[in-house]
Amino acid sequence: MNRLSVQERAAILGMLVEGNSLRAITRMADVSINTVTKLLVDVGTACEQFHNEHVVNVRVKRLQCDEIWSFVGSKERHTTPEKKMQGFGDAWTWLALDSETKLCVSFLVGGRDAAWANLFMQDCARRINGRVQVTTDGHRAYLEAVEGAFGMDCDYAVLQKLYGLPSEEEARRYSPARCIGCETKVVSGNPDPQYINTSHIERFNLTMRMSNRRFTRLTNAFSKKWRNHELMIAIHAVHYNYVRLHKTLRAAPAMVAGLSKTLWSLEDMINMADFYTPKPGKRGPYKKRSAN
Repeated sequence: MNRLSVQERAAILGMLVEGNSLRAITRMADVSINTVTKLLVDVGTACEQFHNEHVVNVRVKRLQCDEIWSFVGSKERHTTPEKKMQGFGDAWTWLALDSETKLCVSFLVGGRDAAWANLFMQDCARRINGRVQVTTDGHRAYLEAVEGAFGMDCDYAVLQKLYGLPSEEEARRYSPARCIGCETKVVSGNPDPQYINTSHIERFNLTMRMSNRRFTRLTNAFSKKWRNHELMIAIHAVHYNYVRLHKTLRAAPAMVAGLSKTLWSLEDMINMADFYTPKPGKRGPYKKRSAN
């Protein structure tokens, strides 16, 4: 079986994490789209397993959580019940970021209701060691989810942004409402008011949109399969934690968090994926098809 070299696969992976679409990569790398898709699935599956095994027992002082919207196949209001059964519709990505080390602690793709919030916060609590200060936006699903996951072992505060009515010009163009202020509310514990903010996780959301073509608005590059959407987010998380050099930290977040001693390369990600990917077995004997 023909297989691309580590350097060739690393080049394709680099195109994926820098916001290129699958079709664009096939043209630039001169490979078939099946090759690019298979690489996405193999590396994404390995990144999921690697993140679950290695981003654990992390010391986090300040955790910021948020969710980012996207969709698979079609937007929720344009999705039929039959398509929803196939995974089409809105896809919310829950993200948790260590404000100090900028480490992506947890990610989860699903809905935006309380059940998904509980799953997400339980995963965050499983990975964090010690008491933590948690800051979220005003989404109500977080209130019970944070308490259920951390109990009394966290200092929890909510930052609620206040938005004004858009002007006539702002209403005509594709832009979010204007923020006119913020309100903070202490929910439990004794959080430090100086660190009640969500600016770091919101900046990480911007990085996600710019580095992942599936999140680009007003294009046809959106995900067509739910599973591929999840795997691409897993690739982004591992690349951000271990490979991407953070300009402020001058290191990868995993290095600052003590999860890695060196800055990874794209080739290291490919080698990691090869380690987690099961080796193909030997082909069986060829059976000549009889003519009917």
